[in-house]
Amino acid sequence: MIIEDNVDNRLLLQAILGDVYEVTEHPTGPEGLASLAAERPEIVLLDISLPGMDGVEVLRHIRADPEFRHLPVIAFTAHAMSSDRGKYLAHGFDDYITKPIVDETILLGSINRLLERVAA
Repeated sequence: MIIEDNVDNRLLLQAILGDVYEVTEHPTGPEGLASLAAERPEIVLLDISLPGMDGVEVLRHIRADPEFRHLPVIAFTAHAMSSDRGKYLAHGFDDYITKPIVDETILLGSINRLLERVAA
């Protein structure tokens, strides 16, 4: 599941991931949260700077739901200061990927590691 308000970023993620994974897209946090139960994603790529409800708040809702508490969630963000990675991991994200994506192997590696962890 991708929760990202920028159409171009969703298209890029679809191009990178669409041949390997079934990808669903949601432009807002509330839409993504409303779809969790029906879609039952294995992983979420979550933008931080979403309108209305930011990614940290969306993550709080995910972690508060016992059914999705352990769902892997990757912070997908343009916030790329040296301290941002630690800050978002401390919020409870499972990984942190900066955009724009320059090296898709970083994204794919993160997704594969998290999916393997869940499967173990």
